[in-house]
Amino acid sequence: MMARDGARPAYDPAGPDAALRTALQEVRTGRWMSMRTLLTETASWSQWTQRTQVLAAAAAGTDVVRAWLAEEPDSVPAVVMHARVAVERALRAARGDHRRTQELWHEAWLAADAATRASPHDPVPWVCLLALARLDREQRWDEHRIPAPEPMLPPGPWGLLAQAGKRDPYNREAHHRMLQFLFGRAASGRLAEAVGFAQWAADGAPPGSALHVLPLYVRVERYRRAGGHDAALDLHWVAEDATREARRAFHNWFELSTAPERSPLDLNHLAHALWGALQFAEATRVFDAIGPYYAPLPWVHRTSDPSDHAQAVDVFLQARSRSAAQRP
Repeated sequence: MMARDGARPAYDPAGPDAALRTALQEVRTGRWMSMRTLLTETASWSQWTQRTQVLAAAAAGTDVVRAWLAEEPDSVPAVVMHARVAVERALRAARGDHRRTQELWHEAWLAADAATRASPHDPVPWVCLLALARLDREQRWDEHRIPAPEPMLPPGPWGLLAQAGKRDPYNREAHHRMLQFLFGRAASGRLAEAVGFAQWAADGAPPGSALHVLPLYVRVERYRRAGGHDAALDLHWVAEDATREARRAFHNWFELSTAPERSPLDLNHLAHALWGALQFAEATRVFDAIGPYYAPLPWVHRTSDPSDHAQAVDVFLQARSRSAAQRP
């Protein structure tokens, strides 16, 4: 890990959550007791959502959750984690165009649906169903073409988003899953619907909510689809609207939230946006908050090869150094 001393950062999916890091280490070795203890002790829905998501990414290539569920079939956390893992596997299969995608999608839907009944006050099963909506590219399912609450937005899985929001208002992951659904609709490159959604969500979010960072994710996606890694595209980040979005996220989220509430991914997107907009004083404050918890996104999109994380680290370090050197 690094401090702000020039050492090269390394990505850690647990971020500053030391208890989650311990559970992840156990999961990777096929043990589930630490995961059970961690989830039993998790107090807030926002932390529950984030921890189950990270744990599922680590557990998806193992049978650890299946072993836990076999041992404790009445465990609600085990049922929820079973849904999480099933969804993660279905999404990975879809990304790889795997022949079992349809089968895994069906299994994941059944697991998530079961979790809604096992844990009725939990937003995560609904987040799981929302994550699967992106696989229904033609919106054949009725629940994926519900009229939007805002006339300018398209039909989609709004009912699933509302169910998650009923249980955890302004749930961060639920809104990111909705954004990914809209990115999938914009396969031709047009992102107007995603832009509208991100602005609508940010405008309706309370002070300190991570939803104020959503427009920055859309801007990164627009940059990525335009080709990225092109000096001519640097104007994308210093445009008036880009600067306004970065500063709004800084003032409405960063300055009004506490460290435990901040996702490293959101912090990295904000630092990236402020640096790109030449807002060096604010960027340096965000880099200080990032500390050792670097995330490859969005830095990989500033490189010639998004699969080369070493290049992404170089861009991150250059941005951090330049911001610190040029702040007033």
